[in-house]
Amino acid sequence: MNRALIDTDILSYYFKGDQIVVENFQKYLTNYDIIEISLITYYEIMSGLLYKNALKQLEIFNDFVAENIVIALSEESCKISSEIYSKLRINGELIDDIDLLIAGIAFENEMTLVTNNENHFGRIPGLRIENWKMHAL
Repeated sequence: MNRALIDTDILSYYFKGDQIVVENFQKYLTNYDIIEISLITYYEIMSGLLYKNALKQLEIFNDFVAENIVIALSEESCKISSEIYSKLRINGELIDDIDLLIAGIAFENEMTLVTNNENHFGRIPGLRIENWKMHAL
């Protein structure tokens, strides 16, 4: 089992208590001590909770972040994301910039991206993806 980078949608399912996702988190944590998310996922979750003024959920998320790891963008991950963008654009298969940045972080850190958005991320050649919403570990 590779290190996993948890995408925003899967993290949202986790906080909503989705049974399959929660069980997959628990199984993953038997092999690894922490959950890793990207700075982009951090931004997406924080902005959504602040917009909704969801103070209790914000507190839960902040506690989660304090116990786990947020992986920042780096020059290298941005370079990788730019290369992905270029290839996808040439092929007319663009995806959102946010998704490209997350993919660059996954590639740089040699991680499997855990997402329910297989449609977009599946367009990126060589990106390892798993869907913890649809499949048990």
